[in-house]
Amino acid sequence: MPQIYSAEFLRYLRNDISIDRVITDELNLEVKYFGKRLRFRCPICCNFHTATNPVTNLARCFDCDKNLNPIDLVITVGNCSFVEAVDILKNMIPK
Repeated sequence: MPQIYSAEFLRYLRNDISIDRVITDELNLEVKYFGKRLRFRCPICCNFHTATNPVTNLARCFDCDKNLNPIDLVITVGNCSFVEAVDILKNMIPK
């Protein structure tokens, strides 16, 4: 039977699981800090012309011209399905 997630739960994963935490703690992407700004190696083009925005909780690659939310990023890096990405992010919810 397929797993069904509520829109509220998916919104929580997308907006409240810190994109910086996903990048550093879960995906272990290569990162650099420029002052307080986190830059990460883009999993698509492998460049560092990136940034994260804590207000929108998005990661952006300026070379690829892509915005990635936590779910998108886990799918891209993990080469996994949507459901697998959601299961990974579920484990990041504070208990």
